[in-house]
Amino acid sequence: MQKFLTYQEIQDKCEQLNDIYQIDEEKFYRVVETWADHNNKSIEMKLLASFEELLQVVSDEVEAMEEAVEIEPTCRLGCAFCCYFPIIINEMEAKLMKKAIENFPERRRDSIQSHLTDYYEKYREQLEEITKLDFDSDQDFKSKYKKHLVPCPMLNTENNQCMAYEIRPIPCRTYVNYTNPNVCEQNLMPKETISFEFLYNEYMGALNEFVQFLYEQGDTSFITYPDDLYVHDYLANWLK
Repeated sequence: MQKFLTYQEIQDKCEQLNDIYQIDEEKFYRVVETWADHNNKSIEMKLLASFEELLQVVSDEVEAMEEAVEIEPTCRLGCAFCCYFPIIINEMEAKLMKKAIENFPERRRDSIQSHLTDYYEKYREQLEEITKLDFDSDQDFKSKYKKHLVPCPMLNTENNQCMAYEIRPIPCRTYVNYTNPNVCEQNLMPKETISFEFLYNEYMGALNEFVQFLYEQGDTSFITYPDDLYVHDYLANWLK
């Protein structure tokens, strides 16, 4: 019988991580510095490449932290309980996601667009209600949102797979379970799960620095800088 970490053991691992691990900020800034030097690439391509590579650095950093304290995720293939949480991103991230989807192969892009059409028709009334929850002032908005059991717009509920996995936002790639996976099924807001969402600071810091550089050069392509940084909303609203 498989032995899972207890809640206390997970807390102990987190404390150990704080003592022995330091985030390598240079990994994030090397990405944007590299793309800033690609003078033969379009601004749009530089933005999308930096965005996707920075997201991957976040995932790599989570894996490095796991290795540092010798823990492994217990999230199972096809498990999607975390895909019912509200996802909040800024307008710059939303524009980058949508532009990346536009550049997907035609068949995949068409499949996503068809899925989204059905999604917004099916969940229209519920979305109208839950996307009015004030995520800035209501400390309980996540629980209220999740109680409605409305999936992420990018979740294919037939196979429980993300339709835009490589560009999934920071909250999606930093929420992990290290104990019995049943806790996610049995609890609306399981206390045992861990979020590495603090990595958002390094990711957005590097991305912002790059777009600021482009702004000073006079061309930020489809990004309206700095305005897009300061507008936040539910992913379900951005993808309408």
